[in-house]
Amino acid sequence: MKLAVSCQLTYETTQNTPLVLMLRPRSGAGQWVTKEEYLLDPNIPVVEYTDLYGNLCQRLLTPEGNFTVKTSAIVEAPDTIDVDFNANFVPVQELPDDSLIYLLPSRYCESDKLGNMASTIVQEATTGYEQVEAIRKWINENIDYQYGHSNASTSAQDTAQSQVGVCRDFSHLAVALCRSLNIPARFVVGYLYELKPMDLHAWFEAYLGGRWYTFDATQTQPRGNRVVLAYGRDAADVALATQFGEMELTSMFVSVEPVQENETL
Repeated sequence: MKLAVSCQLTYETTQNTPLVLMLRPRSGAGQWVTKEEYLLDPNIPVVEYTDLYGNLCQRLLTPEGNFTVKTSAIVEAPDTIDVDFNANFVPVQELPDDSLIYLLPSRYCESDKLGNMASTIVQEATTGYEQVEAIRKWINENIDYQYGHSNASTSAQDTAQSQVGVCRDFSHLAVALCRSLNIPARFVVGYLYELKPMDLHAWFEAYLGGRWYTFDATQTQPRGNRVVLAYGRDAADVALATQFGEMELTSMFVSVEPVQENETL
């Protein structure tokens, strides 16, 4: 399906503030960007670079007063995600070099503290995919999805104890549990078609059988029509906006709509 995705952020600042944004989807495995637009109001200089994880980052210095950034894109994304219960665990010594970083504990994913929990959850699973699916299912069935019970400092271990959170917390816990079993897992942020309420969304991927597979602990069934904005070890690596000074986000609007063949951006 072709999806029209957009995100608009409006800030109010009292001084020039350095800002790094991560709002451009990148063409690659599973998605193809056919058209995009990136607007700044007021129009100010911006420099783009690629970070350690392959994400497109935009670096700028905001003006004083009101500042708005609006991004939109048309992206071809698959209607389904791949599911393969025969995909097996890859021994650490056989993993590609660039996946090894996703085995390590990180700021929000304390995998070194959750090994016993992970082993209990996956005790009936055999293949690597079955283990990750057991983790995804356990989180979906045992962690309550509620707003207002977690914050920007909540970690996987916090969520394991409180058993409540949102997509960010679900994904952090899943990533940490996978890593504790020596399964590379990475945090993903992006758009999901027909998400209710509409917002930017977080899920995770696990490296099994020589490739990355998509999992979403907030959903009861596999769902496609996703547009990835960024990958990382956890939310610290994929913040859509990182500010280095005082700024207030006054409004945010996110949209994901299907595109008819005769429509343009």
